[in-house]
Amino acid sequence: MERIAEIREKLLEAVAASDPPRSILRAKELRQLYAEIPQVAPEKRGEFGKQINELKVELERAIEVREMELAAVDMPAIDVTAPMDVNAEIPSLLPSEQGSVHPLMREIETISDIFYRMGYETEESREIDDQFNMFESLNFPKGHPARDDYDTFMTEETDADGERLIAPAHTSTMQNRVLRKYRDRLESGTPIAAIVSDRVFRNEDLDARHEHTFYQVEGVYVSKGVTVGNLIATLQAFLQEYYGKKLDVRVNPFYFPFTEPSFEFALSCPFCEGRDDNCKVCSGEGWIELLGCGMIHPNVLRAADIDPEVYTGFAFGCGIDRLVMMKYGIEDVRHFESGKLDFLRQF
Repeated sequence: MERIAEIREKLLEAVAASDPPRSILRAKELRQLYAEIPQVAPEKRGEFGKQINELKVELERAIEVREMELAAVDMPAIDVTAPMDVNAEIPSLLPSEQGSVHPLMREIETISDIFYRMGYETEESREIDDQFNMFESLNFPKGHPARDDYDTFMTEETDADGERLIAPAHTSTMQNRVLRKYRDRLESGTPIAAIVSDRVFRNEDLDARHEHTFYQVEGVYVSKGVTVGNLIATLQAFLQEYYGKKLDVRVNPFYFPFTEPSFEFALSCPFCEGRDDNCKVCSGEGWIELLGCGMIHPNVLRAADIDPEVYTGFAFGCGIDRLVMMKYGIEDVRHFESGKLDFLRQF
């Protein structure tokens, strides 16, 4: 407990001196505290976890104060006794009714926070990428027929090899970069654990369930002795935390070039729990096919200079729009990109 007090003092000092301050929530010291929770004696674990959560809340409050201080630096002097000029362009630090956080952005923060507490780093993707990261690093050789399944948007711009750049069809384009960035951790026994959440683009026929632009979260975990059981347990824990209830899960064999074995991951319907034949979410089946996942293919590990004879890992990809639609009972994915205020104001 004394160590938590020392970390608290250190991180609060860091917040007061940082710009931007929000990165302090991803500080190594805070991650390590969360990682220690399972190792604490059962009778002390509850109090230990409570103190860590209280520390995180205190940090968030300090960050808000620091952000307000930084925003006020460039504000002009205000004569509070003068009549208000409604046309003056003076930034306000007060809550405004003219805008709000988009529901997708709010849920991405929630997803990132859940995985952060599970020990995962958060990385950003790219909205224009090359074909190596889109295909070849993911075990799609040139001419591989599986490339046809990804009807991607090509640009007129080309890379150094003369290949056209693309709008990524999945956040898996970051998998090789993530593996390379964190692979040195493996030698010290620290796993690679990261998620990537960002926009992706596909040439889709638009309807209530399909959009050409949507958000996806990619997860990668690599260490020694990683199994399919670890993959299933991780996804089940995440989904139960996200939906706030116990869920059953099911995996069916599937095919992805970048995982082997590969699975389609389904969860029990969080709305009807399989009891309503007329459920609009699961069509009365009681199960919802939610995401693709599997054990990272040895060729993908080799492309990142990681020895598949020593290390194994899993990866998964899930559409964030669909997660949010299920959580709030949203019937049409096109609402997210519509800009309709009557929809956005619900959140």
